[in-house]
Amino acid sequence: MKILIIDNEAEIRLVLKSMIADWGKGQHAIEEADGVLSGLLKINTWQPDVVLLDVEMDDGTGFDLLKKLSNPAFQLIFTTAHQQYAIQAIKFSAIDYLLKPIDPIELNLALQKASDHVHQQTLSNQLAVLMQQLGHKPEAEKQIVLKDIDKIYFVKISEILFCEAEGAYTKFYLIDNKTVFVSHHLRSYEEMLSPMGFIRTHHAYLVNPYKIKMYDRKEERLVLESGHLVPVSQRKKDFVIHFLENR
Repeated sequence: MKILIIDNEAEIRLVLKSMIADWGKGQHAIEEADGVLSGLLKINTWQPDVVLLDVEMDDGTGFDLLKKLSNPAFQLIFTTAHQQYAIQAIKFSAIDYLLKPIDPIELNLALQKASDHVHQQTLSNQLAVLMQQLGHKPEAEKQIVLKDIDKIYFVKISEILFCEAEGAYTKFYLIDNKTVFVSHHLRSYEEMLSPMGFIRTHHAYLVNPYKIKMYDRKEERLVLESGHLVPVSQRKKDFVIHFLENR
């Protein structure tokens, strides 16, 4: 497997190279680039299987580099020291990322995941979702990438009815009676979807407000356009009523 490190700091490239060599027991080829232009050249000439890409570099951003690629066919892992807004956008695309200083265990997990999916050609579609988040596309047309054990789903935010927590997992209920079960806590999706108006009605439920048909005060639950019934907890009751009265 060919692994490319793109980072403007030589010391970070050296550390990453050492950690990758330890993980792969010296069996993988590792190359480096120090910026957008050199990274583009290396990708086009060397055709890596995995790219570790810094978000902020001297001659531009990792996003600038990605915009210049017509059909990327590698597994991508972002590396970044900050850029909270960028991280939120990355989460929507389900592309892996590592926070600096990079933890060796987290790097090993990310590399193993990339190795397991090295023949999966979904990066172009995932990057489209990422660029939607970074751009000015209307919220209703934006997408989120959801992964279950077998498949990757590209779902419009407007197609989500609600999300339900099931332990460390989250079940997405979509229009047309579709469901997707993913291995992430509901809280992580609350952080992503709350800026788009989604509301927590219960410790186990996150709801798309545009799909709410009515609030049943007697039963203390929401009735969605789809007919689904979503409970409203006592703790969230006042918040939900205030939200619905003022939306």
